[in-house]
Amino acid sequence: MKRFFILLSLYAVLSGCGHRNQETAVSSCRFAEYFDISDDGKVVLFSPYDDRHDTLYIYKPFDNLVCMSSTHVAGLSAIGADSVITAVSGLDYICAGRLKEAGVFDVGYESSMDFERIVSLHPDAVLAYTVSGAEPQYITKLRSLGIPVLVLYDHLESHPLARAEYIRLYGALTGRQHVADSIFSCVCERYLAIAETSRTHSTGVKVLMNIPYGDLWYVPGGNSYMARLVQDAGGEVLGAKKGQSASRVISLEYAWSLSREADIWLNPGYCSTRRQLESVHQLFPFFGPLADGLPVYNNTLRMSPEGGNDFFETGSVRPDLILADLTAIFDGTYSQENGNFFIRLD
Repeated sequence: MKRFFILLSLYAVLSGCGHRNQETAVSSCRFAEYFDISDDGKVVLFSPYDDRHDTLYIYKPFDNLVCMSSTHVAGLSAIGADSVITAVSGLDYICAGRLKEAGVFDVGYESSMDFERIVSLHPDAVLAYTVSGAEPQYITKLRSLGIPVLVLYDHLESHPLARAEYIRLYGALTGRQHVADSIFSCVCERYLAIAETSRTHSTGVKVLMNIPYGDLWYVPGGNSYMARLVQDAGGEVLGAKKGQSASRVISLEYAWSLSREADIWLNPGYCSTRRQLESVHQLFPFFGPLADGLPVYNNTLRMSPEGGNDFFETGSVRPDLILADLTAIFDGTYSQENGNFFIRLD
């Protein structure tokens, strides 16, 4: 099997592994914390869990990648490199329609992954992710089969532009660095311009977010991805803890008290109508936005037939589109016909 790079594994005892401040004194990334790239073809992936890193050198552009996340697909698609994708996890939940037409394979999920298919594809790398510091079993298995795995942490970046900056990483992997840099520069410029205008004209819209997941109501931290988007659009997430990135659980009673301050209810789970939202819990009809006839918006405008949400796919690399939507929602000018990701619940 051809290998066009040297991968220094995070889990091997090699001299290339170490702490970030020993690897690079100055990062080439403007916002992203968990990767870095250099002009000599070196890419460094930093773990947010244990402050270790992987280093790889790219000697030839990758043209055969397996993507375990829809955000990887979105990043490659954004720079016109989706043709290198040969397989994904959860094809039905990918909103990019070209993949099915192109015959891209679905290799399944962690518990039922098609390892034989992946081995037969001879990928240059599998782009993976983790949700904890422990290595998932499927990654261990892939590595034992000789499949290179690159673990990306875009989903843990807190700044919207940090997540978008991963298109620069995909550009480095596929030989489209200049294209990726140009696209990111445009996204960045537009996002910052919208945020500056929003700060200038902000009316301090107070936002109630989410609904209970099971019996738990999660509110994003004040430094989190979603809270940053709301803040940059001129709003405030009610109940968000300042200085924290992690979400916290609040009680239904506390959510009700927050709702009495809310101007808008945002992202109420699976609900697409106000009546459906009212039926979630017997107290919901008494929540501020529903009781007072205030706006309720959900990020479910662009969904795949099976339930994949493009807010988390395309939105990951185009936060400027999300921010434009939120700004229009907060100032009352949003039009679903011209919007990108949100519907208004009627």
